[in-house]
Amino acid sequence: MSKPLSVVLIDDNPARAEIVERGLRDAGYVLLARLDGTYDLATRVNVLQPDVIVVSIDSPGRDAIEDLRRTTEQQPRPIALFADRSDPATIAAGMEAGVSAYVVKGLTQDRVQPVVDVAVAHFNRYHAMREELERARLSLVERKTVDRAKGLLMEQKGIGEEAAYKLLRKLAMDQNKRIGEVAQDLLTYAKALKF
Repeated sequence: MSKPLSVVLIDDNPARAEIVERGLRDAGYVLLARLDGTYDLATRVNVLQPDVIVVSIDSPGRDAIEDLRRTTEQQPRPIALFADRSDPATIAAGMEAGVSAYVVKGLTQDRVQPVVDVAVAHFNRYHAMREELERARLSLVERKTVDRAKGLLMEQKGIGEEAAYKLLRKLAMDQNKRIGEVAQDLLTYAKALKF
């Protein structure tokens, strides 16, 4: 069985917060704290280290959305937001700030778990795609570095492309490094020696 998710709840309305708290308890989540607002949220999240942030609010203002943005930039995690009222621009700003699930006029005790689960799933999917994109970007950069190093070897040693690649691969195996690292080292040395 996996460890239950820990949650920080942000709500300044005790009656509404109680509905969310009951929904969190029913779902088996661990409530770490209930905060009255988003002021200094990044610091509080850093101290509490919740798995998920749940915000229940009348209508998220610009300051609350900016606090959520700062928090997700520093410490990304799923955010589920329940709002009593909202408008399309605020919803878009909230999603841009890192809110994973945004629900308007839909707060009931039995909806808390499904919405939090959706927030976690969206967050995980988004971050998996970002990591995949970053790996692809790094692979492209590494491939360009290898091509430049091959070109340098071809020019300096008077060898063909295949021989230059084999030489880079051998150097990488001998040094127990990735071929991209060896290529970057070679380019760095060549620049220092002004090849």
